[in-house]
Amino acid sequence: MTELSVSAVLCDMDGTLVDSNALVDVMWNEFSSAHGLDPLEVLAFAHGRPSRSTVERYLEDPEEIRHWRDHIHAMETSRFEGVLEIPGAAAFIRALPPDRWALVTSALAGPARGRLAAVGIAEPQVLIGADDVDRGKPDPEGYASAAARLAVDPRECVVFEDTDAGIQAGQAAGCAVVVVGGNRSPATEGLPRVDDMTQVGVRLEGSRIVLTIPETH
Repeated sequence: MTELSVSAVLCDMDGTLVDSNALVDVMWNEFSSAHGLDPLEVLAFAHGRPSRSTVERYLEDPEEIRHWRDHIHAMETSRFEGVLEIPGAAAFIRALPPDRWALVTSALAGPARGRLAAVGIAEPQVLIGADDVDRGKPDPEGYASAAARLAVDPRECVVFEDTDAGIQAGQAAGCAVVVVGGNRSPATEGLPRVDDMTQVGVRLEGSRIVLTIPETH
């Protein structure tokens, strides 16, 4: 087992605490179909990034960009069918002190709250959504902001992430990173990983949060 002793825990949402793949697939397949794009390419780019970054990557007309940003926002805000808990996520969050964990997501803050509620995870005191930052992942702004709002040095934080963009953001902020799920890429090499949150043990030692995870294979 590997142990990490930290002051705070920073979590991504989609793919880490919440499985919203069904909704994400519907959104980007619709977008791709409307513009004659390869949906697999669009999904690969979109994974872990704010939706506005993806829309702006593939569209140039300001009016169309505005339309699709609003349309995708509406879908994210109103559709929660098929949103599932990543195994162990709710229990993991309940084991953390409420004032020493934060959510940093590429989803907008409002939809993020809805997805957490849909899987029974209480809203954190610190939630950084795509609309709370100027630069989304892989920029470190979100994770740096979350650490600052928790009044913790980023180097005293661990980030749980599933995407390359999120991993790069956490590392650039100065945090330790644990990979969640099956993503294997150059960005994940040498990092501790778990299949899901059932594999993460939590115990409190004074002001420290001690996390135990299996050895990486």
